[in-house]
Order: sequence, then C-alpha cells, then structure tokens
Amino acid sequence: MRNEDEYRISSFCSDGECVGVAVSAEVVEVVDVANEQAGRLRVSPEAWAAFVAGVKAGEFDLP
Repeated sequence: MRNEDEYRISSFCSDGECVGVAVSAEVVEVVDVANEQAGRLRVSPEAWAAFVAGVKAGEFDLP
C-alpha cells in the first residue's frame, strides 16, 4: 500500500469524487480517493503513457 501523500490528484477535483495516481519506474497505481477500499488499478508506465496520450488527443471525449 502506498502512502496517501504519494498520490497526485487533479487540480480539477473539487467534489472528492476523484482518482489519485502514483507513478514509479515499475508501476502506475490508480486509486479512488473517496473509497480506497474499492481496490487499485495497476498498469505499466508504458500503458499509462499510451492512455494519457489518448486523453490528450481527445480519444476519450464524451459526445
């Protein structure tokens, strides 16, 4: 389990319904900050980079 201070939370998060992201050389871990008991998503740094690139390119924009 990571220290809560290691998670980065978006500055756009204002209602507490957000995810926290912790990045290391080996793994990227995503957690629901309002319900950490829900589990964690762990992906490789390469998979995270591909996801972030898709977000920046608008691939996940809602219609």
